[in-house]
Amino acid sequence: MTGSAVVRSGPVRYAVAERFARPRPVHGRDARPSSGEICPQLPSRLDTVMGPPLDRHPQGEDCLNLTVTTSARDSAARPVMVWFHGGGFSSGAGLMDWYDGGALATEGDVVVVSVNYRLGALGYLCLDGVAEGNLGLYDQLEALRWVKANIAAYGGDPADVTVFGQSAGALSILLLMELPEAQGLFHRAILQSAPLAIATRSRADAAALGRIFTERLAAHAPGADPRTAAPAAVLAAQRDTALAHRERSGSTLEPPFGPVETGAAFLDAHVRGMDIVYGWNADDMSAFPGEKGGTRKSGEPIDPTRRMYAEPLAALGQRLVRAGARVHAYRLDWRPAGSDFGATHCVELPLLLGSPAAWRHSPMLGDTPWDEVDALGRAMRAAWTGFARTGRPGTVASPLTCREILALQP
Repeated sequence: MTGSAVVRSGPVRYAVAERFARPRPVHGRDARPSSGEICPQLPSRLDTVMGPPLDRHPQGEDCLNLTVTTSARDSAARPVMVWFHGGGFSSGAGLMDWYDGGALATEGDVVVVSVNYRLGALGYLCLDGVAEGNLGLYDQLEALRWVKANIAAYGGDPADVTVFGQSAGALSILLLMELPEAQGLFHRAILQSAPLAIATRSRADAAALGRIFTERLAAHAPGADPRTAAPAAVLAAQRDTALAHRERSGSTLEPPFGPVETGAAFLDAHVRGMDIVYGWNADDMSAFPGEKGGTRKSGEPIDPTRRMYAEPLAALGQRLVRAGARVHAYRLDWRPAGSDFGATHCVELPLLLGSPAAWRHSPMLGDTPWDEVDALGRAMRAAWTGFARTGRPGTVASPLTCREILALQP
């Protein structure tokens, strides 16, 4: 919950972009106030788990906005934590109250930046002559450039930046590690519940989905050009493309629009010397009952969670260690009382960000009192801000476990 001394500045426009074009930075001479918009989007498929967002923001394409939460706009040069939200690359926004960084900023004396980026077809359509794909990723890159240029004015240290993100946000961070343009823009990273199997798709597959999108758009807006069609028509075509993709892939987890393979091979070189935390929730896959075995069992992670999260992330951890990163892994086993979802996907979010008002009536929290949520949250926030400050999460206690990863002997 935001403390009385904390300032949440924003929304702030960090870039502008025409539809299907790369973002351009906002220059100091651009004094226009932010629109406060978030990217046009359909309701989230995770509303049954998280609950629908209780705050409302205008939706529009002038959506490259962020918020900054800081203890003071002074010269203290605090560690900076930049948040990239999840939502399957199709829903969510950094401006949402869910992602208020007030508690992190207050308790850890850090500066928290929460970022909007383009979503769905507007952010990730791949269509010859229209959209190159990965525009949402380039938005995130531009936001990090904004942080480097401007965060000192908010009491932050541009040379001490930790990126943290959940699900699609964690996948985004992993892809940013591959981009040469992102090198030096952040120095530590926290990857929360990153479903590595759906991190990217081939350009050929993305182009095929782009053609399906074009067909569906023509059905909703005959003769319309994707570059000028009304946002409502774009979202309708996006919804239809999602249904077609589900039929062809059989997956309820993989979104129809997401990052395309970058072709970059710089991950190992870029992470050398970097501090990285990765982890998952013990019942992550209970949020996706359409996937095989997506139900909760007590004890060890259920098979789908093990296959989708635990095993791929462990392999990634070994790769990062071999590349010269300092790596820690965590697992959260918290199963809120009265919830049918257990330690599900997204359950760590109210422990880190937001407030009781933002998370009230969230199904995944069951009937757990906020005092209990906040007590566990304080411990997790201390680990996250401690990592942002020192590169080590420090001592943690059940239901959160965390350990340093060492290279396995060949």
